[in-house]
Amino acid sequence: MVALLGRRVIQRIRGLLYAAGFLYEVLRESFLFVRHRQVGYRVLTMQILFTGVEALSVVAVLGLALGVVIIIQGMSLLPQIGQGQLIYTILITVITRELGPILTAFIIIARSGTAIATELGSMVVSHEIEAYVAVGINPISYLVAPRFLGVTASLLILNLYFNVFGLVGSYFVVQLIKPVPFAEYFRGLLSSLQTADILSSLVKSLVFGVIVSAVSTFNGFRVESASTEIPQVVIKAVGQSFMLCIVADAVITLIYYMR
Repeated sequence: MVALLGRRVIQRIRGLLYAAGFLYEVLRESFLFVRHRQVGYRVLTMQILFTGVEALSVVAVLGLALGVVIIIQGMSLLPQIGQGQLIYTILITVITRELGPILTAFIIIARSGTAIATELGSMVVSHEIEAYVAVGINPISYLVAPRFLGVTASLLILNLYFNVFGLVGSYFVVQLIKPVPFAEYFRGLLSSLQTADILSSLVKSLVFGVIVSAVSTFNGFRVESASTEIPQVVIKAVGQSFMLCIVADAVITLIYYMR
């Protein structure tokens, strides 16, 4: 029993070290990708198109819906306790600092994370990765780095897009239900918005993008030989991405309030 436990601990440590080495290699190749303009620009473009552009409608609807719900509920309940101005602080806190980055990350995990893990796993099974190595192409440089950069950049932009629709777009929707003076609304938003809120949102998006892209590509390469392994690594990629994003969100939020 002790020997079995010891072997599992050793395997877990080896796995963590391998993952750390993989992340280091991805970061290094991503840096070289930007500096030397390697051959993966088409992959980068397609990844941004799939991850960013094709997710705009989903993010817009989610941002609008969340903003409308917060405004309507806040405008209805907060004046009853004499705290009507808190609606702007709540909007900034919920949309910009908290739910905006994490919900955008969840959308990317569901769409792009699963697609990346499936695609790379299929390439391993069909021996395409071996073919790249045989002709002298580094798979990390050509396949992982552009996906890493594309997912991270797309998540950052989609988070800003979510904020625009959540804070600005929802205002125009609310006018159909409960009119609010334009000047009053945006003056209240600007007075509640701080630089730290924007930085916190951007840092979260950047960290979540790194997590989702690295975890998805890492698990995609963990497929060994059978196509039946692909659904397993996809499930692992989704679960690990969700867990790490939530933990990272909690850590960054804790740092924000301890500053």
